[in-house]
Amino acid sequence: MEPTCAEVTFGSRTARVVLAAAVLGSSMALLDSTVVNVALHQIGKELDASLGELQWVSNGYLLSLASLTLVGGSLGDRFGRRRIFMLGVLGFAVMSAACGLAPTAPVLIAGRILQGVAAAMLVPGSLAMIQGTFAESDRGRAIGAWSGLGGIATAIGPFVGGWLVQSVSWRWVFLINLPVAVLTLAAARAVPETRDPSVVRGFDVLGALLGALGLGGVTYALIEWRTTPAAALPAAMVGVIAAVAFLVHERRSRNPMLPPSLFTSRQFSAANAMTLLTYAALGGVLFFLVLQLQTVSGFGALRAGLATLPITVIMLLLAGRGGALAGRIGPRLPMTVGPLLCAVGALLLSRVGADLNYWTDVAIPLTVFGLGLAALVAPLTAAVLAAAPAEHAGVASGVNNAVARAGSLIAVAALPLVVGLSGEDYALASAFSAGYHAAMLWCAVLLVGGGVLSFALIRNPGRLSAVPAPPPGRSAHP
Repeated sequence: MEPTCAEVTFGSRTARVVLAAAVLGSSMALLDSTVVNVALHQIGKELDASLGELQWVSNGYLLSLASLTLVGGSLGDRFGRRRIFMLGVLGFAVMSAACGLAPTAPVLIAGRILQGVAAAMLVPGSLAMIQGTFAESDRGRAIGAWSGLGGIATAIGPFVGGWLVQSVSWRWVFLINLPVAVLTLAAARAVPETRDPSVVRGFDVLGALLGALGLGGVTYALIEWRTTPAAALPAAMVGVIAAVAFLVHERRSRNPMLPPSLFTSRQFSAANAMTLLTYAALGGVLFFLVLQLQTVSGFGALRAGLATLPITVIMLLLAGRGGALAGRIGPRLPMTVGPLLCAVGALLLSRVGADLNYWTDVAIPLTVFGLGLAALVAPLTAAVLAAAPAEHAGVASGVNNAVARAGSLIAVAALPLVVGLSGEDYALASAFSAGYHAAMLWCAVLLVGGGVLSFALIRNPGRLSAVPAPPPGRSAHP
């Protein structure tokens, strides 16, 4: 029987291979969840897409990723984490090529949905491979390196996307994944295989279907409510019923995809609730800001991508130090202060309009926002993983990734509806600007809620063992 934890030590050749595969794979998937935002404006022009279709270009990926991440984590625990990870990387490459060659918006949306299915296999597998192969004494350091480099990939997404869209074509936002996937597969071949030896045979197919149907129904209803309410209402009802049925089924199933025992830990439950609020706000800020800069402020794709550079710089310089601080004092204070700083940044970003001063209206607010992210992401990863048993590494990682993507998904789906945007409004400066300002205020409210929740429910363990700080100059990302 294969072990759940190989004795791989940090700095060894095997350790470097495991980290290379995990970082390349997860970064590729995380980058695609942010980099596309910069390309949306150009995609809309070239493919004659509506705001609803642009939402689906973003949300189709997030929907399948969030819906199936738990499935991906469970499959890895059962059938081998490396095996499922490599299948995910291969599928991601194929669907990236399909997205890059898409002739119409519906074809692109279909490709994005299938791309998310593949990402749901590789994202939880990347962390689970580390959790399953490294010796316990070196596991925290390895997770810190993984989360740091993954955070950098997410932060540079808008910059990379802007350069590709403006200098080459929006299609290369997807096609650039192909060489990265080849490198990932080459590294993953040398990764030791691990799985959960306590897992029982069989798979929770009904749970997977109910979970995907619940999230998919609600998301469809939010996006289509203003344009096709006759279809949105039944979808919302189906989504809610499926979500309730999922929770009931998981409690009664002998082999649940999502073990209810994980949520007996208040730390695990609270950290994931905070993740939902924080990443909903993060997804909303990035989606609306990049479109506002292009539609209202007159920025090109490259300039809009460069505008977000302060977040990248802050994450590179300070996220590691934030993780080190959390390692000494525990996650509660950073997870409280971080979202509050992000809320201040979101409020300041609400001033972005047609006539702006980049340094005062964009750079300073994004610096404040980045400081908040640098403070919270490493302790958040630590709190989640420290609260879950090591044998459930794949599922625990899947839960937190699913919650983060679901937060972004729901925000991008719901905020345009809440602030009154639809149709071609993304191309109309006056209409979009009014919605943008309201959306930033809502994001600030969500972030304040995340900070209050952390203060009330997160507790500092006697020793924070899951994620010590990444080395200085690296960031972190759950």
